[in-house]
Amino acid sequence: MTNKEDAVDQPEYWRIHLSDWQGINKEIMAEFAEHRDAPERQSHFFHGRFENLYIGSDKMPSITPLLDAAAKNAAEILQRSVSSLKYGYWFNLMYPGHVTSWHTHDEDDELLSCVYYLDVPPDSGNLQLRLSDGIASIVPENGMFVFFSPTLDHCVEKNESDRPRLSVAINFGPSSELR
Repeated sequence: MTNKEDAVDQPEYWRIHLSDWQGINKEIMAEFAEHRDAPERQSHFFHGRFENLYIGSDKMPSITPLLDAAAKNAAEILQRSVSSLKYGYWFNLMYPGHVTSWHTHDEDDELLSCVYYLDVPPDSGNLQLRLSDGIASIVPENGMFVFFSPTLDHCVEKNESDRPRLSVAINFGPSSELR
C-alpha cells in the first residue's frame, strides 16, 4: 500500500507515499464533507479556527485503510509490531489565510507523530520541522505521510492558495497492554 521507492529517510523524519492514494483520498474527503460541520469534538482554537476536528471511524469507515497503512509504517519506523501500538487521529482543515502555530505532540505517551495529506493545493503552506540542525521545509503532496518524533517542534505556513487544505494528523503510542 505504500511506495517504498518514494520513502525518504531523514535522521529526524520520514516521508512515505501511499501508492493507491487517489481512491482512498476521494472516499475520505467525501465522508469528511458530510461530517466536517458537526465533528464529535474540536480543539486548539488559534488564529480564529479550531485546528483539530475529531470525527470517528464509525462515521468515516473510509479512513480505515489509511489508518492501517499509517500503523504499518509507524510499526516499521519504531521497530515494533502493529499490535503493540495504539493511535489517535484528527483532521486539520486550513482555509486560505490560516496557519498552524509552532507546537509539539508530546503531551502523553506518544512515540511517533505523523501527518497525511488528503488535499493540498499549491501554496497552501509547507510543513516546517525544527530539526537539530535547522528548519526543514516540507512541501506537502497529496498521498504523502510525514512521520516525525512527537517532541519535534513543527508548524504549517500560511495557506496562500485560494482553496482549503485538508490533512490528517495521527499520534502513535504504546497499546494499553504494554503499559
